[in-house]
Amino acid sequence: MDIKKFQLFADVAETRNFTKSGERMGYTQSGVSHILKSLENEMGFSLFVRNKQGVRLTKNAEVILPLVRSLLSRYEILEQTVNDLNGLETGKLVIATYSSISVNWMPPIIHRFEKVYPGIDINLMEGGADDIIGWLNDDIADFGFVSHRNMESMEWISLCEDPLVAVLPKDYPCPISGVFPIKEFEGKSFIISAMGTDYDIHHALEASGVKPNMRFSATDDHTIIAMVANKLGVSILPQLMLYHFDDNVSSYLLEPYYSRDLGIAVKSKANMSPAAMKFLEITKQLLPELHS
Repeated sequence: MDIKKFQLFADVAETRNFTKSGERMGYTQSGVSHILKSLENEMGFSLFVRNKQGVRLTKNAEVILPLVRSLLSRYEILEQTVNDLNGLETGKLVIATYSSISVNWMPPIIHRFEKVYPGIDINLMEGGADDIIGWLNDDIADFGFVSHRNMESMEWISLCEDPLVAVLPKDYPCPISGVFPIKEFEGKSFIISAMGTDYDIHHALEASGVKPNMRFSATDDHTIIAMVANKLGVSILPQLMLYHFDDNVSSYLLEPYYSRDLGIAVKSKANMSPAAMKFLEITKQLLPELHS
């Protein structure tokens, strides 16, 4: 079977649209239909059913999709390894990451990486902890920049510690000690990161026994900062998220101290692609200046 047929099948499974996948992969809509029909003939069953929104996977297609994604992931590693042995640095890399890392780390790291390895294409996917685990499990992403908490199903490469901080309106009284007692959140209007987005903040509150008034929940840390700035409540966020975004809020380390362990989650360190290993190497080179 032609690997390109599987690549197209996986792409349509993501977009749920023949036209969009055709544009992404360089096929006409009729070309997409022809290739997928050929794959269906080889498989012996239908893969997609048309509906008003585009197409949906058949039950049989849902069964084989994880296997196809795993096959494509292994094929990409094989292709990169062969190219590496031949002195050719080409391929693609799909990286899953928190928005805080995407904003603060990725631009300089990707800039350096593309200067050194211009033949390797990078695709960045932003999401919360659960999103990243899902993308790794489904072989959609090669690895994820994420917190270690709730990553027991993945192999782990630790990179640095990122403190959690109290996020308060600008006119909120400054704590005399310079740190914010977490117990002061008790009963206060609080804007919390949605469960599944970031587990470290939920853990800090649970471990301290503090119960704020959970007034709002948000999946986007920028939304939380904006809501705190407009005095809709207080919050806790990773310190990394506040870089470049703290003009309208105040932030203080917590008492007691809480932090998150940032690093790279991957299904198998032994099976990381050559491109992924190169990206990790450059990340480690730049991290001391990025996280100083």
